[in-house]
Amino acid sequence: MRFIRIPRDRIVWLLLLVSLVLYLIDYFLYGRAGEIGFGFMSNVAFLPVYVLFVTLMIERVLKEREREAMMKKLNMVIGVFFSELGNPLLHDLLAFCADREEISQRLRPTVRWRDEEFLAARDFIKGHDIQINSRIGDLAAVKLFLAEKKSVLLTLMENPNLLEHAAFTDLLWAVFHLLEELQARHSLAGLPESDLEHLSGDLKRAHSHLLIEWLSYMSHLQTDYPYLYSLSLRMNPMNPEARPEVV
Repeated sequence: MRFIRIPRDRIVWLLLLVSLVLYLIDYFLYGRAGEIGFGFMSNVAFLPVYVLFVTLMIERVLKEREREAMMKKLNMVIGVFFSELGNPLLHDLLAFCADREEISQRLRPTVRWRDEEFLAARDFIKGHDIQINSRIGDLAAVKLFLAEKKSVLLTLMENPNLLEHAAFTDLLWAVFHLLEELQARHSLAGLPESDLEHLSGDLKRAHSHLLIEWLSYMSHLQTDYPYLYSLSLRMNPMNPEARPEVV
């Protein structure tokens, strides 16, 4: 079926002509010119308010749809980050946690988790002083892994849409800073205690941001993509016994 496209200016004149014809019909049928004029002026007086109301409502709806579309795109980008870098890094950084057993047990979402459980887990991470010790993990392995994923980090940091997600941007900067700190040292062996303490702080910053954003991403998957959430549960980087096989 072919649709006939009518120029916009013709549509305007057509609508004005229809309005004029309707007013003339009203006048010839009832002959109440005063009431017709009063009704016309009342409608004209209300027109700015009507336009303002409709414009604001439409603008709000369009902005909300734009925000939802943007968040879907951002969540896709965040999914790539955790698949390529975030989940393996969470697994590696867990080895630096002196209180890894407690953190591991508290961060094991299940299919029954809802918003309340994810909020409680985020509150736990924000209120818990995670004990990170750069001396008890393999710094060289973390340095090598991050160096291999540097191109992924740079690509994500060049994405202008991520400016809308301040928390995730902070995460990228924290991880990138950790990489720079590790690469700045030619050797990670025999570092002084003061430097190891400094690296512990860098590890802790990156780890804390990772945990918060990981929980937010898992909550998103649980709500919108249950099949991806199922795999993420089986591949939970906070569970040393996690396996992809369904048992």
